[in-house]
Amino acid sequence: MYIHIVEIGESVRGEDVYIVQSGSGEINDNLMELLIMINACKIASASRVTAVIPCFPYARQDKKDKLAGLDDGSVKTRSKNYDWKFRSRAPISAKLVANMLSVAGADHIITMDLHASQIQGFFDIPVDNLYAEPAVLKWIKENIPEWKNSIIVSPDAGGAKRVTSIADRLNVEFALIHKERKKANEVASMVLVGDVKDKIAILVDDMADTCGTIVHAADRLVEAGATKVYAILTHGIFSGPAISRINNACFEAVVVTNTIPQDGHMRDCPKIQCIDVSMMFAEAVRRTHNGESVSYLFSNVPY
Repeated sequence: MYIHIVEIGESVRGEDVYIVQSGSGEINDNLMELLIMINACKIASASRVTAVIPCFPYARQDKKDKLAGLDDGSVKTRSKNYDWKFRSRAPISAKLVANMLSVAGADHIITMDLHASQIQGFFDIPVDNLYAEPAVLKWIKENIPEWKNSIIVSPDAGGAKRVTSIADRLNVEFALIHKERKKANEVASMVLVGDVKDKIAILVDDMADTCGTIVHAADRLVEAGATKVYAILTHGIFSGPAISRINNACFEAVVVTNTIPQDGHMRDCPKIQCIDVSMMFAEAVRRTHNGESVSYLFSNVPY
């Protein structure tokens, strides 16, 4: 059995401590390491302990809801009699993680693009939820020469607020794709709301796991007349068949931030490009330590 043993190498008494650990890879091991590290610093008399978590673990389990479909449009079922319409006994794991961080001794959380903004309300301690949007806007303007002829697209209705914000700041149009699922294990049909004909379509979402949704969305956009399709995602999990799906898809590029390490994914898939958001977290740490406002980072990229 693997046991996490943490020993702080120097005195943290009275210090303002920042612990960086992303909720990716071996998520449960990494989360346990983070909790033990926070507690070790706290009982060593650190004045404040801030957990810097670029990708918040278990963020997708933020409420009891209809049974979540897989990215490829199918639905998990436990038995023929399983009621797939509602998960009455599903955990709200994001709230549990919030409780564990608080009990371990965290005084402050810094993260990026929470899957649902209500997760901030799960904490009784301050949470700074940074946004990748400023870095995304910068990448679009620097890497897509014809960006003024683009349209920002959400692959589902839940991301409408995100794409409208980006579209407004670029002064371009937006569209969304509505997924319809008739019954369990039936691939969802996709209804495009908006006109993408002869435009560069930029799919924007907060995360991609197996990439079934964004690949289907890209195909739908090409069918509707889009000249090129880009995908821009904050958290690139890329599990299971994700890499092969992207390689076989019609994307010009799939752009992700490095809230999750992407070196291996970029080696296996030349279409994947990375936006470095380390400066945003570094500036958030500096401003927090000096007692300055962090809201500047919600609309600007530090240099």
